[in-house]
Amino acid sequence: MLRNALRFMHSALEDFLRKIPEPFPHLLPRQGLRTALLGAVGIIVFAAGCKSPASPENVALRIRDEIRHGQLDSAQRDAENALERFQGQTEWAARFRVLKGRVLMMRGSYSECLELLDRPLPSTLAGSDTEVERRMVQGLAHDYLQEFDAADQAISEAETLAARNASPLLPAVAQSRGILEIDRRDYPKAALAFRKAATLGRERGQARAELDAFANLGNVAMWQEHYDEAVDLFRVALEKSKALSARDVESKLLGNLGWSYSVIGDFDNAEISFKDAGRKAAEAGLVEDATYWLNSLGSAYFQQHRYSEADRTVRSALDEARKHDDKNTLTTCLNTFTQIALATGHLDDAEKSNREAIAIESSGQDQFGINSSQLLAGRIAAGKKNYKQARGHFRAILSDPKAITAQKWEAHARLAELYAAQQQSAKAEGQFNIAIRTIQDARNSIESNEFRVSFLTTAIAFYDAYVNFLLDQRRPADALKIADLSRSESLEPYAPNKGGAAESKISVRPAFRPQETARRLEATLLFYWLGEQRSWLRVTAPAETSLISLPPSAEFDAPVRSYRQAFLDPRDPLEAGNAEGKKLYELLVQPAAKFIRKDSRAVILPDGSLNSLNFETLIAPGCTEPCTAAQPGRQPHYWIEDVTITTANSIARLSDATVSPPPGRPTILLVGKALFASPDFPPIGQAGREIGLVENHFRPERRFELTDGNATAQAYLKSHPQQFTYIHFNAHGTASRLQPLDSAIILSPDGDSFKLYARDILKHPLSAYLVTISACNGSGIKTYAGEGLVGLSWAFLRAGAHNVIGGLWEVSNASTPQLMDELYNNLSGGQDAAAALRNAKLTLVHSSGNYRRPFYWAPFLLYAGS
Repeated sequence: MLRNALRFMHSALEDFLRKIPEPFPHLLPRQGLRTALLGAVGIIVFAAGCKSPASPENVALRIRDEIRHGQLDSAQRDAENALERFQGQTEWAARFRVLKGRVLMMRGSYSECLELLDRPLPSTLAGSDTEVERRMVQGLAHDYLQEFDAADQAISEAETLAARNASPLLPAVAQSRGILEIDRRDYPKAALAFRKAATLGRERGQARAELDAFANLGNVAMWQEHYDEAVDLFRVALEKSKALSARDVESKLLGNLGWSYSVIGDFDNAEISFKDAGRKAAEAGLVEDATYWLNSLGSAYFQQHRYSEADRTVRSALDEARKHDDKNTLTTCLNTFTQIALATGHLDDAEKSNREAIAIESSGQDQFGINSSQLLAGRIAAGKKNYKQARGHFRAILSDPKAITAQKWEAHARLAELYAAQQQSAKAEGQFNIAIRTIQDARNSIESNEFRVSFLTTAIAFYDAYVNFLLDQRRPADALKIADLSRSESLEPYAPNKGGAAESKISVRPAFRPQETARRLEATLLFYWLGEQRSWLRVTAPAETSLISLPPSAEFDAPVRSYRQAFLDPRDPLEAGNAEGKKLYELLVQPAAKFIRKDSRAVILPDGSLNSLNFETLIAPGCTEPCTAAQPGRQPHYWIEDVTITTANSIARLSDATVSPPPGRPTILLVGKALFASPDFPPIGQAGREIGLVENHFRPERRFELTDGNATAQAYLKSHPQQFTYIHFNAHGTASRLQPLDSAIILSPDGDSFKLYARDILKHPLSAYLVTISACNGSGIKTYAGEGLVGLSWAFLRAGAHNVIGGLWEVSNASTPQLMDELYNNLSGGQDAAAALRNAKLTLVHSSGNYRRPFYWAPFLLYAGS
């Protein structure tokens, strides 16, 4: 880098500015608003190795190095000591004053920074890089205080000086311009400035400048609501920041990743990112950022209804925010606290914190949180039945072209609730329709499957509000239609109604005919909807329907977890008289029992925690009069004894569901007996036996096998899987909670790869009548609103399989071969997939050994697609 600057400026002492690339704070959105990231300035042009370690040159270099590595405590202490020590040397005192101002700005002490830098530099430094740096720091401090005119003036002066001198600070000046334009919400100008900064940084060998510009381009994408693009940019920048040991940049990238995850409803990853960001910010001495990420963590807890954790975390963040200058951080904390207070019924506390936030914003100290505060003020006014005032708040958001999409759909939904409370049902429905359409458009604008699957988590509450409105209007059929709409879109692009008025109704697929679907399937449809306040079951039988009220969603979580755990107990839950198994049957099935004949069919469309429950295992009650051993149906029994069950996600998707096997001679693709790939996945002892048993049901010319060394992911993908009637995997399986599309089938090594990922399965269309995943956790372990469990089964269904068998938990290598043999024997005999699986399970249920226990037969569910 020395060859880039072999020249002398006004004074040799000025050259120290060019020694080490170092950071400048950047403004990035934090949660819904903004945050600080870091830029880089300067290149090495002056070697001070011959100087005394105590020389001002070396002291300045040490301080800049501390800044560069995020050691802001040390940097501030050393700058203050240097100011005192070299106060008699006018130019050096000025330089150390600028360095201290820079540290204060990075730590969020903006007013103190501006006060320190208000004093002009000595005339000998006029037009120097020190003056450029001073103007940049002043500009950023004004920007963080949301004094945009003053910020623009200072940054413009820095731009003029830097260009005049061909300064090595040019990349940092461009970064500062981009920061200001982001805060003024002129994203095209911001992107232009950051691209310029990246080019300048690359040309000058300033890796930090290039890194920060790249990260800020991710930020521009995030502000433009291109979340998948933003996350990709942040991830790449995060790896670069680790390579450069830039803890300060790393903390901010982690926080912005967390914010992106929050927006798309992935709160597990958001929580991890916010915790990491807060820790890294604290290590780097970025007190203001640490406070912001702490509040963001509390917001993630809130979104998951973990209210006590959210309240404790946000109170702590609020206490810290009051100690610093950044009013945006303070209003953001106040708004999060207000949300929690509203959710927990503390209206007075909510009003108090909301008023404080609005007072800060009204005084001009924060321009970023206004819409969030308006939304909350509207909700508070609505809670006090001041509908006119509430309507004014919501309309103000809708009239603001800079309001983000999530604020717009919430404002429409809140207006709908206002109209409903005032008995203006037509206006209410119009606003609900706009809200739902806005949500769907936003979801469909996301190209990444990874992010689309989690998106509705942040918006499902507004579907719930609409559904409850329709139920209050005594329109259960329409309520079911809207509830199913939240599930039927999935990965299929939704075409909104573009030709009608702004408040026209949503066009729901004509195929949504629940009773016709029930008749065609000769089954009773049990559609469950679990809401935070209100849950229900819609029963649709071929000849009649019924709506049944259920307890709130939270009342199901603990019994479902406890009952699943009981399957691991040595005792059979049925024989032990398991209380949860009986209670869940009473809540979920008993009210609909009169619609379901003995040995008939039922399609379960679960919600929430019910996605991880196998309804076949619920314990149906015994008879009310003396029973005999010859009347097994009259004794307490697993519900599988009474009914053939299929699991589905959406009634609309069932309209074209394939029940019976296709005519003609079926073909099968068998994948298994994989070679050893990792110590985490030891060889499956019964794999060869299971493959052998299954292949016996197909003539040699009707089967294609990928076994041993041929059982690789690429071999499957290249086998034209769409041509087979059946596809059967016998292998290890993994399910990822944090990244469900990283769920995988473990196959033979092929280079460094041995996993067939869910994300790759999605990309290869199928038409198979049945895909069987004879592997652990094939159904997945992460549930998303609108999607259910997302994992391997979900991926095969979305790829086009008509039916998929997947496991809810670890499957037994001992009993599964027998189960699969019975399954294909039944299929060969003409039974459909649901009946074949049920009858195969019943052979184990009716056995006398351990295999009668649900652990051995109940993990496998049959999922139906379209």
